[in-house]
Amino acid sequence: MAKIQDGTVVKVHYTGKLDDGTVFDTSDGREPLEFTIGQGQVIPGFENAVKEMELGEKKTITIPSDEAYGPHNEDMVIQVPKEHLPPDIPQDVGQQLLLRHPSGQEFPATIIDVSEDQITLDANHPLAGQNLTFEIELVSA
Repeated sequence: MAKIQDGTVVKVHYTGKLDDGTVFDTSDGREPLEFTIGQGQVIPGFENAVKEMELGEKKTITIPSDEAYGPHNEDMVIQVPKEHLPPDIPQDVGQQLLLRHPSGQEFPATIIDVSEDQITLDANHPLAGQNLTFEIELVSA
């Protein structure tokens, strides 16, 4: 079995599930996912699994969180006084906000708690800390 080389454009169909079986993403009903091996366009564990596949092969893999979106980092959970937010910003649990770092970089954060005088934001990727199971089919390489 020859390993797929860096620079190869591949297409895969996939279904991603959490440990409890919840589907968080799938290509079912869509075009296959296309990416270039070695370009860092997908999470490392997913790319490594595809590198070992042969055309037409199907397999199921579980990617530990450190090879997916990393561990959940408590330093990325912050509390912000409501008075520091513009009054027109929705303040509902589950709402995503786009925050701007002093360097100018923007990043998403999700409201995870709202109290009388502050909101708690989580800037971790929503899948951080999760092991991910993928069913993958290599359809083009």
